[in-house]
Amino acid sequence: MTAHPNQSQIELTIDMETLFTVIFVIVDDWYQARGQQYLQGKTGSKPEFSDSEMLTLMLAMDILSYSSERRFYKFIKANYRYLFPRLIDRSQFNRRARGLRWLIEKLRQHWLEELGVTLATQFLLDTKPVPVLSYKRGKQHSDFAGVAAYGVCASRNLKYFGFKLVILTTLDGIPVVYELVPANTDERAAAEEVLDWVYNCDIFGDKGFISEDWQLEQHDQHGNRIWTAKRINQAQQNSPDFDRWLNSIRERVEGAFNELQNVRRNLERLLAQTCEGLYTRVTVKMANHTLKVLLRRDYNIDNSVVPF
Repeated sequence: MTAHPNQSQIELTIDMETLFTVIFVIVDDWYQARGQQYLQGKTGSKPEFSDSEMLTLMLAMDILSYSSERRFYKFIKANYRYLFPRLIDRSQFNRRARGLRWLIEKLRQHWLEELGVTLATQFLLDTKPVPVLSYKRGKQHSDFAGVAAYGVCASRNLKYFGFKLVILTTLDGIPVVYELVPANTDERAAAEEVLDWVYNCDIFGDKGFISEDWQLEQHDQHGNRIWTAKRINQAQQNSPDFDRWLNSIRERVEGAFNELQNVRRNLERLLAQTCEGLYTRVTVKMANHTLKVLLRRDYNIDNSVVPF
C-alpha cells in the first residue's frame, strides 16, 4: 500500500490482490450475518464457487472499468485465478451474476444503513440517458423491443433509444433510490418512480420538475417539497439568495451524476444485450458507488486509481 501524506485524511491506493481481499471480507461478513438469510428456502445444492466470491467479482468489475463481462472474466482468469481457484466458466458466471442481482441490491441497502443515508431528508433528483442500441438499428428482434423507447436528452441535444435512469441521491452524491424507465417517459412521471420511497423530504431538481401543480401534488401525497428554479413568468419567485444557493446545489447534482455516469463503467456504454443484463449492470454500478464511499470512510482506501 502507498500512502498520500499530503492529504489531511490519508487515503490509500492498493494493489488489486489487497482490494479483492478487502471487498471479499466486507461482502462475506455481511453474507454470513445477514445475506444468506435471504436464501432460506432456496432449493439446490450449495455452489462450490461461493456467492461471496461471485459478489466480490461483480463489484470488482466496475472498479476495473471493464464494460465487457467477457474481457473482465478473461482478465481475472489470466491474472487472479489463484485467488478464485473454483472460478466457474463464463456462461455460468453470467447466469450467476444475473441471478444474484437482487442480493447485490440487498447488500447496497445494508451499506446505506451503515453510512446513515437512510436518515437523510435532503436529496438531489435527476435523470440521465441510458442508450442500449444504435439509434438507427432495427429493434424488433432485440430483447429491448417493447420495453425501451426512443427519447431525447435536451440538455445534450441527444436522440437515443433506451431508458432514462432516474435517481435520488444524497447531497454528497450517494445513490439512494433509482429506477430505469423508457426513454420517452415524462420527467415528472419518471420522478414519481423514486419519490414514492421518501416522505417529508426536501428534493432539489432542475427545470424538468418545475410544474407547481405537480409539486403541490407531491407534497399532498408524501409531504415532499420539490425545489427548482422558477420560470420568469411565474407569479411567485425564489429569493435571489435562494436561487444562488440552489445553483450551487445544482452543481453538486451535475458532479454527482457525472461520477455515477462516467466514472469506470460508463452507463451509456454498458453493452448489455438483454434487459436482465442491463438491470444487473446498473444495480452493480449503484452498489459499487456506495462501496467506494464505504471504503474511503472505514478503510481510507481510494480505489479511484488501482494499479494492476
